This record gives sequence, structure tokens and C-alpha cells, in this order.
Amino acid sequence: MGEIILVRHGQANSAAKDEESYDRLSDLGHQQAKWLGDYLRDREGAFDKVISGSLRRHKETASGIGYQDPHVDPRLNEMDYFNLGQALEDLNGVPFPGPDEFAAHVPQVMEAWHRAEIMGVETFASFEDRVTSVLQEAARPGVRVLCVTSGGVIGMIIRHLLNLDPTRMAHVLLPIMNSSLHRVHVIPQGPILASFNAVPHLDRDDRLYAQTHY
Repeated sequence: MGEIILVRHGQANSAAKDEESYDRLSDLGHQQAKWLGDYLRDREGAFDKVISGSLRRHKETASGIGYQDPHVDPRLNEMDYFNLGQALEDLNGVPFPGPDEFAAHVPQVMEAWHRAEIMGVETFASFEDRVTSVLQEAARPGVRVLCVTSGGVIGMIIRHLLNLDPTRMAHVLLPIMNSSLHRVHVIPQGPILASFNAVPHLDRDDRLYAQTHY
């Protein structure tokens, strides 16, 4: 059996208003990555391949885990949520949300993007195609792959595996924690979701504060 472990990056600059300023780990994000690296070395076997998106927060997370030179694949980069949010505001006046308002906002963005009413730098279909192509290439019997990526990519992979509609995909996206693990097992019938949103490296009383979403 093969296995793909998807890792969401550590906490980034959650106060940012654009992608460029968001794209760096906070001090806590660096610590989350280091703790995850300690856990993986203690509890997991070797990976045949380590892949990272090309964004700064991906590379910083991979480095913190202990992989200074992963294979970089831009197909693992996040959706362009800031521009999608602006497009939704331009379309129907929905303002960009604060930290506590994403639960209502994300489903609206996903539905409008899926219907091609809005677009950032790419269409929903092109985002889906690039993400699922990485999954298809990584899903090899007997091969273990670690992918450092973002919540939207993880949500899209789960949409593909479970055949979710855009609203249910949005509901999967919302609880994904920083530095969380998501396992995909590769069986003869293809890839299947084995676990979702695990943070074993943060599952202790003195690290509960580090279980962050944004």
C-alpha cells in the first residue's frame, strides 16, 4: 500500500489583507513546523519523496519539519482567495470577512467560483485539474509521499476523493488546522482518504494554544 501525507503549512500572517503579506510563517507557525518534524522523525518511517508548494510559507514549513530541499511543485500552491473574495464583493457586495466570519464567506466563494461567476488568477476547473494531477502522480503503490501545501489544496483533494459539492468542500476547508496531517492510502482500487486534520504533535496540554486555524 502506498501513502500520501498532506501537511497544511504552519500559521502564517493571519492579519494580512493580501497574498504577498500573508505568505510568511508567524513565530508560532515556525514552532508548529518544528514540533511536527519532531513527531514525524519519532513516529513515521522514511518518505520516498517530499514535495512542497512554491510559496514561502510552504518552503518555511518544509524546512522547519526538517526538509531543506524538497521537490518544489507550484501545483500545490493555494487558491487565490484574496482576489476571489474581492471578486465576490465586486459581484454582489459581500465584504471580505474578518477572522470569525469565514464560515459564511467560504461557501459563497466556492459556489460562485464553481459556477464561473467569479475568478481570481484561475478558474475553479483549472485549480481542480492542477491539484488532482499532483494526487494522481503521487498515488503509487508502495510509495510514501509527504506533500507540504495549503488548506484549499487539501480541501480540493478531499472533494475529489469523496465527490463533494462546492459547499461541502467549503465545510471541509474551514476546520483545517495549521500544520495538520491528512492521510491518503493508495490501494489497488486507487487513493482513499484514511484520516483528516490530525495534529498529534499538538495534542498535549501545554500545546493546545498552538491548535490554530488562521
